[in-house]
Amino acid sequence: MTHKDLNVWKDSIKLVVDLYRITRKFPKDEIIGITNQIKRAAVSIPANISEGSGRDHSKEYVRFLGISRGSASELETLIQISYELEFLNETEYYNFSERVTKIIVQLSRLMQSIRNKSAKV
Repeated sequence: MTHKDLNVWKDSIKLVVDLYRITRKFPKDEIIGITNQIKRAAVSIPANISEGSGRDHSKEYVRFLGISRGSASELETLIQISYELEFLNETEYYNFSERVTKIIVQLSRLMQSIRNKSAKV
């Protein structure tokens, strides 16, 4: 099984694509501001999942999953700010917020699962 088989990786890839699409409508003067930060935080989630899965030790994998979870938390805040600035409407805000929350939960469960497996070895 590779990272490409993980639902959290698949979900985070879809989230990246959707966020890239939605940020196209953000004000042009925000391209180097919040738009760029949203893109970087979003891309960091699946990128760190895949990098961690390619590591030799479960401890390193969990560390990279933790980085992914941190990026997801950052993204949660950026989505909130985007909503407060009225760059996202209410429906978009709740959609993205729910998806990020789901990814955070998935990452936490995956981290715990890996820790449990390595503790048994």
